[in-house]
Amino acid sequence: MGSNVFFIMTGAVMVFAMHAGFAFLEVGTVRKRSQVNALVKILVDFAASTVAYFFIGYSFAYGVSFLHSAQIISGGEGGNFAPQGYDLVKFFFLATFAAAIPAIISGGIAERAKFYPQLMATLVIVALVYPLFEGMAWNGNFGFQDFMEATFGAKFHDFAGSVVVHAVGGWIALGAVILLGNRKGRYRSDGTPVGMPPSNIVWLALGAWILSVGWFGFNVMSAQKLEGVSGLVAMNSLLAMVGGILSALVAGRNDPGFVHNGALAGLVAICAGSDVVHPVGALAIGVIAGAVFVFAFNFQQNRLRIDDVLGVWPLHGLCGTLGGVLCGVFGLEALGGMGGVTFASQLVGTLVGITIAAIAGFTVYGTLKAVFGIRLSEEHEFLGADIAIHKISSTPEDDMRV
Repeated sequence: MGSNVFFIMTGAVMVFAMHAGFAFLEVGTVRKRSQVNALVKILVDFAASTVAYFFIGYSFAYGVSFLHSAQIISGGEGGNFAPQGYDLVKFFFLATFAAAIPAIISGGIAERAKFYPQLMATLVIVALVYPLFEGMAWNGNFGFQDFMEATFGAKFHDFAGSVVVHAVGGWIALGAVILLGNRKGRYRSDGTPVGMPPSNIVWLALGAWILSVGWFGFNVMSAQKLEGVSGLVAMNSLLAMVGGILSALVAGRNDPGFVHNGALAGLVAICAGSDVVHPVGALAIGVIAGAVFVFAFNFQQNRLRIDDVLGVWPLHGLCGTLGGVLCGVFGLEALGGMGGVTFASQLVGTLVGITIAAIAGFTVYGTLKAVFGIRLSEEHEFLGADIAIHKISSTPEDDMRV
């Protein structure tokens, strides 16, 4: 059991480190006046998520409460907890997944969202919304998986969260972004987009690298026990990542933002089927996801005129959806996969997940908008979130010399 404790704790630390990737990806993408806000949001959202998940969310999803003595929850006599605190580090691992939801949302609503209403949204989403579908998909709550297997021939398969984490986060974010509205000056009166380039490609790239490295903990350690670990998951994650990079390079015409996000698109899409698809199938999934991200990002920004700053709906929402569905294609034995999946089950399960997320996004943020307001005032948006909310910029010494 000690080896399993260490195994999943290593995965938890790797996924925890991914939150630095979320932070620096946002820091590099937003304008300079919102960099401090990006760093603070990600860190505080992680803290709030952990508390909400500890007291409510984890119990909702898995029916497990840690409100017992330390002796019991660490595996001592008188309880049903695994020895050596395994259930505690399992919570740590899954809490890092739960906290990824507000980290995803953060990138979409950047530069114009109020701080505390977003923190309220984080508490509600991690305590109730995310655990609802998490419990259905990963714990069979409400008879969901029994129904899927009886109706469509297989349970809904999402090994590491293409849908449970990424698509859910991306589709919640879509509602938040639409209700929040576009940044001032993002579009002219005739609807023509105005370019707001990333503040720092180096920070953006660093964020993508941190996320990409940590993702191997996200996927491989989703086995949760050492005896379940598979090199196939690592290989598939690698090939999906490089497939996303190469297709985003071509589709995005060498744009560095697309290239670095292309890696993430491939990794998002492979999560669901990383344990069942053939490596060639994983490469194909990555290639498709990288191209979908580029085209969907441009369509969202330029045609739909939705100011999703980091493109979290195309990246997480659409590529996560794609990953859930394609698991039911490339996971089939006929295409070299491990089998045990069906296209119908993957399609329906994915649609259930994104429907819950979309409804929740509009409901949670719509309620907060009506009660508290969710957008900075025009004056504060002009000043920038750093000064308006945190009273300091990312370069205070330079500001003193102005």
